[in-house]
This record gives sequence, structure tokens and C-alpha cells, in this order.
Amino acid sequence: MKHIKKIGAIASVFAIVIALSAFNFQREKPQEEPRPTNLKVLPKNISHDELIATMKEFNVALGVKCGFCHAPSKEDPKKMDFASDENQKKEIGRAMIKMTLKINKKYFNRSWDSSPAKAISCKTCHGGKEEPEMVIAKN
Repeated sequence: MKHIKKIGAIASVFAIVIALSAFNFQREKPQEEPRPTNLKVLPKNISHDELIATMKEFNVALGVKCGFCHAPSKEDPKKMDFASDENQKKEIGRAMIKMTLKINKKYFNRSWDSSPAKAISCKTCHGGKEEPEMVIAKN
């Protein structure tokens, strides 16, 4: 009888271990990144990794942090509300993206030959600064 109780106890412990393992397995599944909202210029189907890489390019090109274009969250001002349009610089950034895309399409879409085209980016004018420097050509 004592032997049967021991087997029952071991079976119970084993069942608990299996249940906990299954729970941890479900918890450890990689969570899908939240889909961005309020995209007006960038592709709506942009992946999370592509979006982060694009934003990091803007950070470097303008020498700024996320708060330069994004508004702080009302719930936690230490976090960003990436979907918010409260920061006017975000709209300016959208206009700059459109301008860059238009210039690249018009002047660097070299369908007439196979030469690699050099395109412009934010860094072309900003060079790591918030505001592009005004350069006046001298004759």
C-alpha cells in the first residue's frame, strides 16, 4: 500500500511538471510585434524590423532621438505615442519623405541605362543635423 501511495505521489508530481512545462511553452512563444497604426507615407504592410530600421536611419540622418518627431504618451510621458500626430515635426517629416521619394523617382529612376543610380536620402541634406545647412553657391 505504501508503495502505491509513493507511485501516486510521483505520478501527481509528474503531471504537475508536464502542466507547468506546457504553460511555459505557451508563454515563451515569440509574441507578434504590434502592427503600426497611422502610417500615412510609409507602406502599411511594413514589417516591424523594417520600420525600426527606417526610424533608426532618420535618427542618424537628423542626429535626433524619437521624441524629435513623436509625441510622448499621455499615460506615461517616458514612453512615445508613435501613432499620435500631436508633434508637428512628424507631419514635416512625412512631407520630407514624400519629397525625397518624388526626387528619387524623377531624377534617379534611370530606366534608360543599366548604370546604378545614386539616390538622395535625408542624410544628403541634413548630414546628421536637425536642420539642413544653407549653402550658397559662389560664382
